Amino acid sequence: MTLVNRADQVGSLLRPPSVTQAWKSFARGELDEAARRSVEDDAIRVLVRQQEETGIGVITDGEFRRDVWWSGFIPYVEGIELFEATQSPFAGNVAEKVDAYIPKLVRTAQPLGHPGDAIMGNNYNFVADLTNRATKVTIPAPSRFHFQYGVNAIDESIYPNREQFWDDVTQVYRSEIVGLENLGCNFIQIDDPILSFFCDPTATAKMRSDGENPENLLKEYIDATNAAVSERASSTTVGLHICRGNARSTWAVSGGYAAIAEQVFPHLDVDVFFLEFDDERSGDFEPLKLIPASTSIVLGLVTSKRPELESPDLLKRRLDQATQYVDPSRLGISPQCGFASILEGNLLTEEDQWAKLRLVSEVAEDYWAN
Repeated sequence: MTLVNRADQVGSLLRPPSVTQAWKSFARGELDEAARRSVEDDAIRVLVRQQEETGIGVITDGEFRRDVWWSGFIPYVEGIELFEATQSPFAGNVAEKVDAYIPKLVRTAQPLGHPGDAIMGNNYNFVADLTNRATKVTIPAPSRFHFQYGVNAIDESIYPNREQFWDDVTQVYRSEIVGLENLGCNFIQIDDPILSFFCDPTATAKMRSDGENPENLLKEYIDATNAAVSERASSTTVGLHICRGNARSTWAVSGGYAAIAEQVFPHLDVDVFFLEFDDERSGDFEPLKLIPASTSIVLGLVTSKRPELESPDLLKRRLDQATQYVDPSRLGISPQCGFASILEGNLLTEEDQWAKLRLVSEVAEDYWAN
């Protein structure tokens, strides 16, 4: 499977004030969903043109229709219940604990099911009609149905065993993927910030204290993702982004990919890995050698968390370092994550964002031309 484009992006982009305000009004009950979507429509029309102007070859809707990266998909699955958490995985990485982003928790309230039409279908169609470039749909990984609420995510009266739970979760994904394919979508990115928790000794220690075996749980998540994408068409590209957390320029966990590489890289059935390599928390490139030769890799070398613009020469040297383990024909470059995984976005400006996307495009054009 070849890369869709050497210069890629992870998907979420900073919301303009009109979209941020519309979401806040919607949350207060002052705006209904149709009115909110109308504001998003106008903003996405502008956004598509702005993306095209950067030279990036893969277009998204910026996740403008979500207040958090997974909210465009999981809440629309039948049987899901959302509720407020009290603890934040980001709390150790912010100056003021009260400012730490607290993700909502997910649990099963009824048997899980897909609603029928592709959940992301209307969003895909809207963007695809605005551009001739590849259009990518981003969805959360199956692990997001379970990890952050652990054993409590599954009501045993509904699912007496986890195998039944995962069967229904993965059937939701198979239905979604075929629905998107029927609309012409052939590039789907699965975002998985959960896999990175297995890279962090503090996080794996907590799993053990919660009664989970980290190695077994990681295999469970790998198997679920593989089952979710197992019926995709040969013409469909499935990418998987392994994120270490991204909210208001903070992060959740640390650790290089070496801790999970042997279990994840040879066994996850995806066409492209989107991997973060923007700082010292990311480790080195050596684990890339375990990724099968048929799988492409997009290196997230440009940070989306800080406004400072990276040196093109430094990025090219980093690409050279990666080619010690992977043939350059299999590589691409992108920001390490999205710019706004939550509504408020990271601590940089839209101008900073566009400069970084232009940088990604320019470095890719120059590097692979030579």
